[in-house]
Amino acid sequence: MAKKDRFVQVYQQGMIHCFEIWVDKETGVNYIYHSRGESGGLTPLLDKDGKPVISSIDEFEK
Repeated sequence: MAKKDRFVQVYQQGMIHCFEIWVDKETGVNYIYHSRGESGGLTPLLDKDGKPVISSIDEFEK
């Protein structure tokens, strides 16, 4: 049985200062990843009320 990836990249901006948005296909939670040179970090993407941004998981294959 083929292994399915849990996360899918839905946005990318930049090359040296890189911003990416990844979605967890099981929960729909969006994460933002930022890297600059050899360092980087990942955190949940939050809305204006401080709650995680959640995408519909129906649009992603399971």
